[in-house]
Amino acid sequence: MQSNHKTSGHKLSNNTLRISAVLVAIVAIALVVVGVTTRANHYANLKAQTDKQAVPTVSVGLPVNTSEGASTLALPGRFEAYARAPIYARVGGYLKNWKADIGTTVKAGQLLGEIETPDLDQELLQARADLASAQANVSLAETTAKRWQEMLTTQSIAKQEVDEKVGDYISKQAIVKAAEANVNRLVALKGFARIVAPFDGSVTARNTDTGALINAGSSTALPLFEISDTRKLRLYVNIPQNYVASIKVGTQAKITVPEHQGKTYTAIINSTSGSIDAASGTTLVQLSVNNAAGELLPGGFANVNLDLPSNTSLLSVSASALIFDQAGLRVATVGPDNKVMLKAITISRDFGKTIELYSGVAANDRVIENPPDGISNGDLVNVAKTI
Repeated sequence: MQSNHKTSGHKLSNNTLRISAVLVAIVAIALVVVGVTTRANHYANLKAQTDKQAVPTVSVGLPVNTSEGASTLALPGRFEAYARAPIYARVGGYLKNWKADIGTTVKAGQLLGEIETPDLDQELLQARADLASAQANVSLAETTAKRWQEMLTTQSIAKQEVDEKVGDYISKQAIVKAAEANVNRLVALKGFARIVAPFDGSVTARNTDTGALINAGSSTALPLFEISDTRKLRLYVNIPQNYVASIKVGTQAKITVPEHQGKTYTAIINSTSGSIDAASGTTLVQLSVNNAAGELLPGGFANVNLDLPSNTSLLSVSASALIFDQAGLRVATVGPDNKVMLKAITISRDFGKTIELYSGVAANDRVIENPPDGISNGDLVNVAKTI
């Protein structure tokens, strides 16, 4: 009995050990499963967080319509005298005197200065002497020709000799005409010794003085005087090609100048060059300005404001939204699926902080205000705020 009892106790102990081992194995397996699952979940969460951080977050905005009603185009311009004449000498010599200094108002034909022409005077004296000699010769040739024609009636001389005398007379008449023309030419040149104003205006430059050597016809040097008609001024403005179609002859413009703050003047468009300058992409426009009061100065700068007709298709975006690369000028927009779409644009006007676009975007496009570097079509982005 005792032996059987011992045997039963030994079997019970073995069963307990087996159960304990199974339990330990189950616990170990559970711990391994829990650890693996935890690590998998942690990796998945880390990957999801990393992927989320890899998608850039951007701020977007809708283009702003800045063209409601008539708009104004502000451009710089430059004044020029309506009529301007640099006056050069036509005869050589020395300046005897000058009669008008800069700022002097002059009338057409008014004397500005006189040139002493000793060389020309001697040439004129010689030409007149040559004319007198030619006239004496032609008078003698005329008398001789008449006598020989009378002698021909008596048949005492040959007709050939008479013809020679008549031809000599005609030749000497031509010499007289040439001498008269030379005298007239020198007299006309002598008239240029008086420098006169070609039209009503004012003296805007005087580049000579009494006793100065004058070289005739030297257009490479400074002019002796410069006369400008400043009662009316021309104003030249370069208009960008986008606005050429809106500029019409007869349109009025408002202008201001730095030296008269708060005062506005009116100019009228007279004409355009009718062509586009390939270097600047602009066309030259000429305006006229009444300057009877003399407040505006030729050569001066002016701010020109032109009223343009309304254009509801013009939209503006932030200047920071522009992307310029090898593909040209573009902006980045965000589609309904939060994917980037790059669009080529054409600039109409640059206002500094904002850019007015001539084409490229629609009013409902969500434009990225500060696109990150390297952004491209199809990139996924997070939108920071909803429009």
